[in-house]
Amino acid sequence: MANDFNSHTFYNKLKEDRQLVGVKCTACGHLSPEPRPMCPECHGFDMEWHQFSGKATLSTFTCISVVPVLMAEKGYGRDNPYCSGIVTLEEGPRISARINGVDGNNPQSIKTGMDVILDFDDLDIEFPSLAFKPA
Repeated sequence: MANDFNSHTFYNKLKEDRQLVGVKCTACGHLSPEPRPMCPECHGFDMEWHQFSGKATLSTFTCISVVPVLMAEKGYGRDNPYCSGIVTLEEGPRISARINGVDGNNPQSIKTGMDVILDFDDLDIEFPSLAFKPA
């Protein structure tokens, strides 16, 4: 993997390799799900790619019924809301993602703290979205 710590490389790994990668500081060990050339903890520049396990827990979520045009074209909207949330990765960092495989019309059935696993959202094959689903 090239050492281009940027969003282009991050999304290529999602799209082509179906992997969730972030970066790890080799100086202090800090993990970040967002690609960045500098460590936010120690401000070092010795970063390397880190592949996350894809296991996480749902920390919080919301169900959204006012949707972007692309999602409306795929059937989402007032009668079929989608869910988005913050998940805590098994390795510790948190990241925002779509939550697939849940009923947006019945948010009471979605539980914070539930185990989720990496999923891939293919609404737009050119620009993949990060998603998780119940384990």
